Amino acid sequence: MTAPFRICFVCTGNICRSPMAEAVFRARLAEDGLDGLVEVGSAGTGGWHEGEGADPRTDAVLRAGGYEHVHAARQFHTSWFDHLDLVIALDSGHLRALRGLAPTVHDAAKIHLLRSYGPCTAADAVPGPSPGLGNVDDLDVPDPYYGDIAGFEECLEMIEAASDGLLVAVRAALMSRSAAVTTPARGHAPGRPQAQEPRPPQEKESA
Repeated sequence: MTAPFRICFVCTGNICRSPMAEAVFRARLAEDGLDGLVEVGSAGTGGWHEGEGADPRTDAVLRAGGYEHVHAARQFHTSWFDHLDLVIALDSGHLRALRGLAPTVHDAAKIHLLRSYGPCTAADAVPGPSPGLGNVDDLDVPDPYYGDIAGFEECLEMIEAASDGLLVAVRAALMSRSAAVTTPARGHAPGRPQAQEPRPPQEKESA
């Protein structure tokens, strides 16, 4: 039996942005009929809120958006790279922290910014090989913790927009994995597919 495709969304304390991304993407998978093939979780780069629920403002905007989510915060651990297929950072600081934790180049290649999967706006589009897919000056989902509810609503909008592109990438990875199982490449034993990673557009970190 093929193992599920595993994704972990990571922010700072795992009470605002990453729980939001987890809830949204879980819903996208269910709508697409992929929830049985993909496992989704979230974590923080730090353990300050470990065991706590999501920020009440996160819960409020998720409920308003029609998303269901039960949450307990946890800290990301290096050992998790072994069983994860994708590690999705919510901002460039998380991206750098996660790359610093990655034990191998292969593990580092699993880490991507969420908004690298999202559409550009006319104002922030820049030339690149994949126009309309994440070629922006700033790919961060900003931390809403010290602001008001409007900041959480803005984060939800960014996460929803990027989740559509991430779903496309994950669907393609699942298809590649399935094809590798049924028609293995020359020199590889049947039933032992090569790892396939979604390839988002080139990411550009903020300062």
